[in-house]
Amino acid sequence: MLSPRHETGPPGLTTPEGFGAFYEQHIDAVLGFVTRRVADPYLAADLTADIFLTAIGSAAGHRPRRKAPVTWLFAIARTLSQGAPGPARDGGTPARLSGRGLLDGDDLAALEERIDAQRALRHLAERHAVLPEPLRAVLDLVEVDALTPAEAAQVLGVTRATVRVRLRRARRALDAAPVSVTEGQLEASR
Repeated sequence: MLSPRHETGPPGLTTPEGFGAFYEQHIDAVLGFVTRRVADPYLAADLTADIFLTAIGSAAGHRPRRKAPVTWLFAIARTLSQGAPGPARDGGTPARLSGRGLLDGDDLAALEERIDAQRALRHLAERHAVLPEPLRAVLDLVEVDALTPAEAAQVLGVTRATVRVRLRRARRALDAAPVSVTEGQLEASR
């Protein structure tokens, strides 16, 4: 079985069964991406829903030969996390998700646990906040989200060489600054 990162077929978002399979295959990667960046469980749930709703709305334009589905989803996530309006904020979600309840206690507890598990990475992210955004973006995608430099280049819309240069600069800058997160904490939160 192929991992979600190496899936090459088109996302089957045109049927409920196809979307369900796509969602199950990629929800952990998307939640990991979101909870490493967001400390509020309700915001994490909203952003995750926005990512998948945006994916449904743009599935026809997805070119799997150009971007693997997880890379495509991370590109959507980056766009939404940078303040672009998402489906859950444009008024279309209530009509599409009518009858869906708010987070129940178990869902909320699971999101809070996941957010707590990602706390070390969020602290590291705070420590490297002084880096310019292009360096932070590359570092996050490669080191935190475990994308390859080629996949990060696709998400960011830049060349692989640009990613390698930015990654080297970011690592050098972080090595020069003291970091309170141990490597063990970083590994444990992945």
